[in-house]
Formats: sequence, C-alpha cells, structure tokens
Amino acid sequence: MPGQRSLDLFPRHATAMVSEALADTRVVVINGARQVGKSTLAEIVVDARDDTRTYYLDDDLARTAAAADPASFVDFAGLLVIDEIQRAPDLLLAIKHKVDRDPRPGRFLLTGSARLWGLKGIPDILPGRSETVALWPLAQGEIDGGFDGFVDAVFESDEPVLARGTLGRTDYIALALRGGFPEAVHRVDTRRRARFFDSYISDLIERDIRQISEIERTEELRQLVKALAATAGGLLVPARLSSDLSLPATTVRRHLAALELACVIERIPAWSNNLTTRAVGTPKVIFVDSGLAGHLMSMSLRRASYPTANVGPLIENFVLGELARQLTWAQARVSLFHYRDRDRNEVDAVLERGSGEVVGVEVKAAATVRAEDFRGLRRLQEQIGDRFQAGYVLYAGPEVFHFGPRLRAAPISSLWTTPAPEA
Repeated sequence: MPGQRSLDLFPRHATAMVSEALADTRVVVINGARQVGKSTLAEIVVDARDDTRTYYLDDDLARTAAAADPASFVDFAGLLVIDEIQRAPDLLLAIKHKVDRDPRPGRFLLTGSARLWGLKGIPDILPGRSETVALWPLAQGEIDGGFDGFVDAVFESDEPVLARGTLGRTDYIALALRGGFPEAVHRVDTRRRARFFDSYISDLIERDIRQISEIERTEELRQLVKALAATAGGLLVPARLSSDLSLPATTVRRHLAALELACVIERIPAWSNNLTTRAVGTPKVIFVDSGLAGHLMSMSLRRASYPTANVGPLIENFVLGELARQLTWAQARVSLFHYRDRDRNEVDAVLERGSGEVVGVEVKAAATVRAEDFRGLRRLQEQIGDRFQAGYVLYAGPEVFHFGPRLRAAPISSLWTTPAPEA
C-alpha cells in the first residue's frame, strides 16, 4: 500500500516560491488551512538566516503585546516572522507604516490560517507591498516522491510522456482517504488518523471559524460540512442545501463563506467562452483536503469495497485538489474551471492557460475507460476548436491509451509521476 515509509514531510514546491518572493517583496504572506505546514515552511525558509525574529500569535503573551503596542511589536531591522497574523489584525497597519518608510525586500513573513484579505474588518492595505503564497495540504509528489509536473507537461506538448501506472482502484481510494495534512499522513493507523480529523474539524468550528465569522449555532455548521462532503466535487447550489438542511438561505451562504475563508473548501468556477457567463455560472465545490472529505462522508477502505459505495465524489475531489495544488507552482499561468452545458455534457476540470489554450480533464474512479467517457471532452473540443490543447480521462487503471486526436486515457498517478518540461 502506498505511503507506508517514514518521510520528513515538507512543502517542497512552496519553499522555493516563498524564498523567491522574499528576495524582491517587502511582505510575504503564507495563507492556508490549519495544519498544512505554514509554520514549518516559514522555519525552513528562514533557517539559514541570522537576522530573523519569530512571534507566534497563538501565544497569549505575544498576542497581548501585539495588541498593546503594534508599532513596537513590528520594530525590527531584520526579517520578522509573525505566525497566525489574523489573530492580531491591527499589526497590519503598523507593518504598512514600517515598509513604507523602509522599502527593502524581505522585511516580513506572515502566516495565516484564513484567506487574510477576505476577513471582515481587514482591508487589503498592502497592495504593491505584499505577495501571497497559497499553501495547500501536501501534494502526492511531496509525500511519496514524484515530479508533480502534469499541468506544465500537458500544455507544453501534445504528446507528453505519461508513465504506465502501478496503482489500482483501492490504492487511489487509500491515497484520497489519507489526504495531505502532514499529521494525517504520519498516522498510518486509520483509527489514529480518524481521531486527528475529528479533532481538526472540532477545533476548526469551535475556535477558528467562530473567530472569523459571527456563528453561534455550530451544529448547523457541522450539518452543512457533512452535506458538502457527501457531494464533494459536485455543483454548489446554496438553495438546495438550504432546503435539504432546513436552514435559511442566508445562514447557508454565511456558513459557506466562513468555510471558504478558513480554507476548508474551494470553489471551482464554471467555464464558458463568454467571460460574463463565467461570473454567474454555478461553481463546483471541493474540500481542500480529500482526507477530511472522506472522513466527513464516513468513507473507509472497507466501505469503499461494497459494490454500491459511491467513491466517485471522493476520487474527483482528490484529483481536482492535486490539479489545484499544481497551479500554485506551475510555470504556465493556468486557471481551473469546470464545464457543463445545457445538454449536460460535463468535464470535471477545465485548465485554461492565459494565452487561451485549454486542457480538459475527466475523472473516473473505475479501472476501465469507455468511449462515452470522452463525451464531454469531445463536446468541449468541438466548441473551441484549435484552442483545445488536449483532453484526458484520468482513471484507476494502469495503461495509457489514445481515444482519438488529442484525446487520451491515463492513470490518475500521471498527475504526480509526469515530469515538468525543462524550464
């Protein structure tokens, strides 16, 4: 079974991104969910530097000092690292004053367990002065050793070299249930991993989300989270959730916004040739970590072995999450969408490069692929013509097959076993 060997896990792709940002940006912000390794990443980046000081705002004394005298708290000539900056937002104005008077790069490295600039009462007061690095849970290549180069490879070549897979359907389910939180990956015992996820969601709801949003009835939020997990990778329709859970639509929207701010879920917008239509199309929703989604839907390897088990949403969430991770470090500037037309032709992921080329990705939890699995990809190909770079059905089998011009079936593992082209 994959992922059994002991590894020193760290976000290797983001390490270079943060180091590069510090070299030419005054303030660097690492944003991401709780327990993804933000503090570890900051420690790795500054480890070789002597001119650093670090404050952890989870510490009551540090937080009290920051609130009492923000200007003195940030008064440091070297690189100041402030962990969980959202706990003392008044520091941001003091940081702005500091970097305006001393514009040297690499002055502040901030981490936050929330999408900082979306928080109520925290305006983006650092335009032109800051760069944000989005940190997701670990990618498969970071956990098991791989290239994580699929996105760049499929845009650079019509025929990228895709390796034959060695994993089966059960292996992919195991990877999806493991997820990418370092602590969950280290816990090989599934019962211990389940306890981690239980504590994670409880702490998140009772502490983090209540801090960033006016939520009093936390049981409603728990119900919503479980309902979202049951349809992970599906369309996000707040009115349907409101009806199913017997909750006011305003409550559902407020809870969804809080989950998004806390980096629990991610919206994937609808793709269309019409840019205006994209803005109003129904988005998909995925969990930032597939392991957390699997836990919330009470999925296990044993349950997944039942013929009636619906593992498709879990595997789709897993694949879309891997693609979203790669976009944060890909050389190409690529955006992630999904596609669905009035005839219900669908493509799970539409990757669009800034220059206009499009790659479609369909996800199948099965170990076989049929011609009709390419229906949505063919419709997308017909619609955009030469802009269609390629279409892939990623599935749980081992082989790579052609299904027509620019259409291929490939193992899900090609996401992390495919090397990126040489820069």
